[in-house]
Amino acid sequence: MLLGCIGDDFTGSSDLANTLTKAGMRSVQYVGVPDTSAAATVEAGVVALKSRSIPVQDAVAQSLAALAWLQAQGCRQFLFKYCSTFDSTPEGNIGPVAEALADALGARQVIVCPAFPGAGRTVYQGHLFVNDRLLSESGMQHHPLTPMSDPDIRRWLAVQSRGSVGHIGAQIVRQGAQAITEALTAQDVCGHRLIVTDAVSEDDLMALGRAAADLPLVTGGSGIAMGLPENFRARGELSVQEKVWRGQMGPAVVLSGSCSEATRGQVARHAACNPAREISADAVMAGTVSAGDLAEWALAQEGIPMIYSSADPARVAQDQARFGAAAVAAAIEAFFAGVAQALVARGVTRLISAGGETSGAVVSGLSLGQLEIGPEIAPGVPVMRANDALVLALKSGNFGGPDFFAEAARIMEHPA
Repeated sequence: MLLGCIGDDFTGSSDLANTLTKAGMRSVQYVGVPDTSAAATVEAGVVALKSRSIPVQDAVAQSLAALAWLQAQGCRQFLFKYCSTFDSTPEGNIGPVAEALADALGARQVIVCPAFPGAGRTVYQGHLFVNDRLLSESGMQHHPLTPMSDPDIRRWLAVQSRGSVGHIGAQIVRQGAQAITEALTAQDVCGHRLIVTDAVSEDDLMALGRAAADLPLVTGGSGIAMGLPENFRARGELSVQEKVWRGQMGPAVVLSGSCSEATRGQVARHAACNPAREISADAVMAGTVSAGDLAEWALAQEGIPMIYSSADPARVAQDQARFGAAAVAAAIEAFFAGVAQALVARGVTRLISAGGETSGAVVSGLSLGQLEIGPEIAPGVPVMRANDALVLALKSGNFGGPDFFAEAARIMEHPA
C-alpha cells in the first residue's frame, strides 16, 4: 500500500476512493479499522470512520488507530479526508485530528484544502464557496450537527486548533507546484503548520498534488487527492488496472436521512414518481414505526421505493428542541441501520443512501468490512460492491443531480 487515507465519514470516504480509482490507483474502502492485513494488490487504502460528529478525544483516538494500521501496511504518504463543506464545529473535529496526525508523523507544511470544483466547492482568499455562494449562505448554516456559520476556513480552523493557521492564495497556486512549494516553506518559517490553500479549478488541485509529492500528510476534500496518484506513477510505483465490474440486478430501495437543500429537492422529485414513506422524529422517538414493517412495505411496491426523514431546517430545529439534537440523531441513525438490515435480509440487492450520518449508520448496521469501488454515478459518488449480492451508493447530502436516486439505481443495474 502506497497511500493511506483516513475519512471522517462513509460517504466522504467513498468519494475519495472514487477519485483515487479514477486516477488509476487500486483502491479499497475499509469500514472502520481492519483487524487483518490488506491484500498485497491494494495501492490506496481508505479507512472510513464515523468520527465527524463524535467527541474530539474519540475522533482523535480512532484516527490515530487508523493511522497505525495504515503505517503497518507500508504506506508512504497519508491523507486525512473531511467534507468539502468543512463540516465541523468550533471544538473540532478537523483541527484536532489534523494536528494529532501531524504530531504522530512529525509532519510540517500540512495542506488544508476542502475544495472540490467538480461539485461546486472552491476556496478563494481562504473562503469556502458552494457554487456562487459563500459556505455560510449555502444552506450549510442550517446543518443540524455541524452548522457552518463562517466561510473563512482560516478563521474557523484556527478556533479548533492549538497552533496558528497559514494561507496560500490563488495567485501563488496558479503559478504552479514550485511556487506552492516555496510558499509552504515560507509559511513553515512563519510558524504555521496547518496551511489553508486556495483552489478554484482542477488545475489548481493538480498543482497542489505535485507540490505535495514529498509531504507525509495532506488534508482536504477528495479533490486534493486528484494529483497524488501521478506522483507515485512518475516513480514507477503504480500497476496497470484491469477494470472489471458487473451490474447488480434485484430490488432497489432509497434511504434518505440528509436534510440538505439538495437532498430535499431530490427526495421531492423522486417521491413524485415513486412510492415514498416519510419517517418523522416523533414516530421514531415514540417507537411507533417498525423497521421490519417498512421493509415489507418497500418490497411490496412498484418502482424504486424511498424511506426518508429529510425535513426542512425549521422542523429539524423543532425536533431538536423537543428531544435534544444528539438523541434525535442517534435514534434516527439507529432506525435507518435497522431498516437496512431488514431490507437486505429480505432480498434487497441495491441500496441507495443519502446523507453522511445515515450512510454511516447503514454501513455499520450491515457489518460490512470493505467495499469495492465501481462506476461513478455523479461526481464524488461511486457504486460500491459489498458482496456478490449487494451493491451500495452512499451519497453526501449536497451531491448529485435532481434525479440522482433513479440514476443510481440504473447505473447499479447496468453500469455501461
